[in-house]
Amino acid sequence: MAEGETTTATPEVTDVTPEATEAPVPAPAPAPAPAPRPEGDALGTGRRKSSVARVRVRQGEGKIYINKRPMNEYFPNDKHRQAVLAPLEHTNRMDAVDVIIRVGGGGSTGQADACKLGIARALKIFEPELEDMLRDSGLLTRDSRMKERKKPGLRGARRASQFSKR
Repeated sequence: MAEGETTTATPEVTDVTPEATEAPVPAPAPAPAPAPRPEGDALGTGRRKSSVARVRVRQGEGKIYINKRPMNEYFPNDKHRQAVLAPLEHTNRMDAVDVIIRVGGGGSTGQADACKLGIARALKIFEPELEDMLRDSGLLTRDSRMKERKKPGLRGARRASQFSKR
């Protein structure tokens, strides 16, 4: 080599073919079969206004307990009892499941509607084939209406102070 010349090392080229660089692509895994209904309890949460109901549905004979009391004792009003029983009546599961509910907050109407939504959600988990029936009857839709907040300068959400002419 002459003086002033630099040598550069040329990398050794190996025979690279497209077939050699492509790794075999594994076949996609088959979709898992739907899981069988889990044994035991199904849980659901229902909300309405400021009420929250935590519902547990299990195989049983149709007993319903709300805050450790029978439903007839907790909701003496027939309208509230009908709201709680609506998901069970629509799915014909009145005598097939036991329902245990812990509910708090709000008044009796909000609590009854929270229980209704919680039972419907728990039944959907307990027996997934009931979802279409529950959804068609509107039992899986949460009622989003809430109390409107009080605005500054007003006496309530919309009520202004009384006008005084003098």
